[in-house]
Amino acid sequence: MNPGTAVIVNLLGGVALLLWGVRMVRTGVMRAWGDRLKNFIEHRVGNRFSAFTAGGIATAILGSGTAMTLIVAGLASAGAIGTRLGLAVLLGADVGSALVSAVFASGSNLALWASPILLFAGYVLHSWSAELRPHNLGRILIGLGLMLLSLTLIKQASAPLSEATLFHQVLAAVGREPFLAFIIGAVLTWMFHSSLAVILLIASFLASGSLEITGAIAFILGINFGGGLPSVSATLAEPPVARRLPLANLMCRGAIAILALAAIDRIAPEVELLPVGAVEKAVLFHAGFNIIVGLVFLPLTGIVAELMERLLPDRPGDRDNLIRPRYLDPKSARTPAVALANVLLETVRMTELLERMFDTALDALRSGSIEKLRQLKPMDERLNTYQTQLQAYLASLAKSELTPEESRRALELTLYISNLEHAGDVIQLNLSDRIEAKARESISFTEDEIASLDNLCLIIHDNLKLASAVLSSGDVEGAKRLISQKDAFRELQTEVLDKHFQASSRGKGEALRRSALYVDMIRDLNRINALVVSAGYPIADAAGLLRGSRLRQDKA
Repeated sequence: MNPGTAVIVNLLGGVALLLWGVRMVRTGVMRAWGDRLKNFIEHRVGNRFSAFTAGGIATAILGSGTAMTLIVAGLASAGAIGTRLGLAVLLGADVGSALVSAVFASGSNLALWASPILLFAGYVLHSWSAELRPHNLGRILIGLGLMLLSLTLIKQASAPLSEATLFHQVLAAVGREPFLAFIIGAVLTWMFHSSLAVILLIASFLASGSLEITGAIAFILGINFGGGLPSVSATLAEPPVARRLPLANLMCRGAIAILALAAIDRIAPEVELLPVGAVEKAVLFHAGFNIIVGLVFLPLTGIVAELMERLLPDRPGDRDNLIRPRYLDPKSARTPAVALANVLLETVRMTELLERMFDTALDALRSGSIEKLRQLKPMDERLNTYQTQLQAYLASLAKSELTPEESRRALELTLYISNLEHAGDVIQLNLSDRIEAKARESISFTEDEIASLDNLCLIIHDNLKLASAVLSSGDVEGAKRLISQKDAFRELQTEVLDKHFQASSRGKGEALRRSALYVDMIRDLNRINALVVSAGYPIADAAGLLRGSRLRQDKA
């Protein structure tokens, strides 16, 4: 193989190994601690400084600024975080990502002995443990080992370049054209979807003497601009509320990068005066750049958020009144009766959101569209947001003196809110899996089975509307009717299953699989219905209409 070709192939292999290691770390963290990471972000956004800090810490753990941007954009789409605080999180994420890059770029000596240890320990843990977190911890250790191994490969691959006169001349010529270096750095970062990979390439060129620090600064400015492009392109099909944060982050980084590029002749001599090696100068400049972006724009997040709302306004068709709770006025919490009325309004809106989620699942079932099922997760996250905020609002009422009736009402709402969130989990985690399996395995139900499912779903639809009315009015007769619907559902379910088992008793193979899937769907519908009709139990109980037990008491 031609020596020049071998260098290119080895460099590409090293970069690919690095990207795969980053992906393994990100996958392991998200699978084992993804929910905790999201909760960490959600619960530490009380102010801009705490949001900035949370973003930096979470990204240092996750190892990818692009992944963190997409997570925060998802939270914004679910209504869990606003543009102002979301931007503060992303500014902190940029700093965290830059610090991770600095650690890896300056850790080539560490890579020589740490990489094999991490790979071996990760393999043992990943292979021998079936538990979720230890298994994925092994995946994370393997990813870190591959990342460190890639540093060694990139360094070895770039070593021959130190003796390549033509390469020195080309790279030096590019370095003398800051704008060209800026564009190349941005394009490479967008192509690799990883600023870490391109930073390590620049570090290897600096270490081999192929690139001067002035040219490296222009490349790094382009890398910082290009680092915001992947998340912008990944959210192009999302609603405006999800696109604002990636675009705002790109604009903040881009504004400072362009200003620094214009002043590069003044910046480069100052960086050269740093009493460290060339690689360390580059990574310090990279980290310092992101810290400066954070310091400049952290006080201006409100202004940038307003600008984003003007640039990306909600279209009339995109406006969603259920995106987040609207009536939880903190001042009203001082008056329990008003606060409970606010919670009741939001609980009814939460029921509407659950009905929308249920309709989406049924549309996917009827059409066989797996893509429609992708809409369920954001809706479920929105339900989780409603539950968290509503229960926190109800908890704040404990500071006030509540009457027995108000305490009972608060408990009723708390329990029903929890049941609605649980029903959303059943739809997103269970029913959607059955629907996806039916579509992937090309399973078809008979006309009678489809009609039976439609009848059961119709009962659930009616109960969702009746539950909202009963919850709002507290009507005892309505509660009795709602509870009776549970018995009606159970009777229809028993009748449907009896017919089904009689028809499929001789089935084998695929017929048995279809039968099992059908029964599982009915069971999921039964769970959803039971959670919905639970709204009537507290009202009926307060009226003394419930028995202590469903078991028949034998006469003595």
